[in-house]
Amino acid sequence: MSKQPWHRLPTLCALLKLNEFRQALRQKNLHDTSQIPDSEKLPHPTPDPSGRHLTTRTFDGSFNDLKHPEMGMLGTRFGRNVPLPDAYPDRDRLMTPNPRVISRTLMTRDQFIPATTLNLLAASWIQFQNHDWFDHAKHPSKKFEIPLTPEDPWPAEHRPMTVAQTDEDASRSPGDQSAPPTYISKSTHWWDGSQIYGNDLNSADQLRSHIDGKLTIGADGLLPLDEATGLDQTGFNQNWWFGLAVLHNLFVREHNHLCDQLKRQYPDWQDEDLYHHARLINAALMAKIHTVEWTPGILSHPALQIAMNANWYGLLGKQVKRWFGRIGNGELLSGIIGSPTDHHTAPYYLTEEFVSVYRLHPLIPDEFNLYGLENGKLIMQPDFFQASGKRTRAIMAAVPLSDLFYSLGIAHPGAITLHNYPRFLQQLIKDDGEALDLAAIDILRDRERGVPRYNRFRELIGRGRVKTFEEITSNAVWAEEMRQVYNHDIDSVDLMVGMFAEDLPKGFGFSDTAFRVFILMASRRLKSDRFFTKDYRAEVYTQFGLKWIDNNSMLTVLQRHFPNLKSAHKNLKNAFAPWRRVSG
Repeated sequence: MSKQPWHRLPTLCALLKLNEFRQALRQKNLHDTSQIPDSEKLPHPTPDPSGRHLTTRTFDGSFNDLKHPEMGMLGTRFGRNVPLPDAYPDRDRLMTPNPRVISRTLMTRDQFIPATTLNLLAASWIQFQNHDWFDHAKHPSKKFEIPLTPEDPWPAEHRPMTVAQTDEDASRSPGDQSAPPTYISKSTHWWDGSQIYGNDLNSADQLRSHIDGKLTIGADGLLPLDEATGLDQTGFNQNWWFGLAVLHNLFVREHNHLCDQLKRQYPDWQDEDLYHHARLINAALMAKIHTVEWTPGILSHPALQIAMNANWYGLLGKQVKRWFGRIGNGELLSGIIGSPTDHHTAPYYLTEEFVSVYRLHPLIPDEFNLYGLENGKLIMQPDFFQASGKRTRAIMAAVPLSDLFYSLGIAHPGAITLHNYPRFLQQLIKDDGEALDLAAIDILRDRERGVPRYNRFRELIGRGRVKTFEEITSNAVWAEEMRQVYNHDIDSVDLMVGMFAEDLPKGFGFSDTAFRVFILMASRRLKSDRFFTKDYRAEVYTQFGLKWIDNNSMLTVLQRHFPNLKSAHKNLKNAFAPWRRVSG
């Protein structure tokens, strides 16, 4: 008889298993790309003469690790969760099977499948966070061409179907095969709120009012508009839609509110002090929300509820940490926050595999119902095109922000499965005229960047291979569709396809395979960052700042800036769970 999977064990046994998984992954699944030649061509930062980098986050992510100041900074390489020999792309099979055929056959949303334990704000949130974490550059001229079958309905005016290749790592010698290809991040690798604040001094300065530490926000309550693009001015505004716009607006307001609070606490502080402390506190609050609210919301399993809170507070819990402070240096009893920094077996960088497991596009619906909070009446029903890009501003101007949040809060996102990929993303015409099938691109990106296919990936993260399509999914129709698309070759199944096809553990919003990378990287983003570990202290954050982070949640942030949302939050414990509908 086979062993019980970890998620069916009693809660205590499941927690022990999760800890066992994490320790094994820390030993076997952190692989360093930073020393691959020619590493001397990668960024080498210089310290701020004033010493501000010692107690505040730099914009480019440098000097988080003071001994290795380049670690995790803008312009450095993505790391790997698989051994480097397994990270070479199979260039002879980049188009096998055809990514467009996979998209149309296995991904297309025939009927919207909702994730009923979540609200649509959860989908907005993860895109909002992804924009802080990672960003690849596209090559300016090199393109892939994805073949189209004769019956493919792809528009004639957008043929052939081409996809820009990921830009090459300019620090590597041309033709070097001594190590797999590496790719550069256009964002910092740290959890630092860069999607709001920017990744360099110049862009950060343009977003600031330079008065009392605050970011610029208009008299209409909206962020400044870039007239050239028609998009909000913020740290990162690609793939823009109203679900992103409301969160950027919310946390800019939170930053400015923090500046007001800090000014009252420290009346002698000037613009720079107020700005950098508010930025530090705001970024930590977002990290906390993601750790103890969003994650337990999408992974609603008893062991995960405990484990994610333990990442922040430890197994002894929030109250014990409040009363007695940290107990020991370990992360088990009092959590990662405030513990010693530890990079484990490799320098800290986000990984290509981390990018892969966060491909969660099925969360997005194809259209939206926007309701009034006060009366529950339908205001409009835009599709995604009408609610995105340069059209976003018209939505924001026409519908109050509290109504937009309410509409996200009472709607469900899509389930992360096969046959639930948004149709509009399979034929996305961007404002610049570029036409994309994002499902096909998601498949191609993993192949291009050397992310192993599903079966090998399972093996490398300790889950073991499957021998039949039926071992991936109990859905007989899906198993047969995969068998036909992959020509009976189970080792050819792409990682994303396998993850979307898997039967999910009870309460999970995404697959156990994706979750294994999550176990590793969710805690690593905290444990490697000195601003969450050894420098998470009053001398850096202020005692006010630490208390603010401890006392606040997504619900308190929402209600502080939009008090009328409280009526939709009655008896609600998690802001990413479905909200209460008001009566008409």
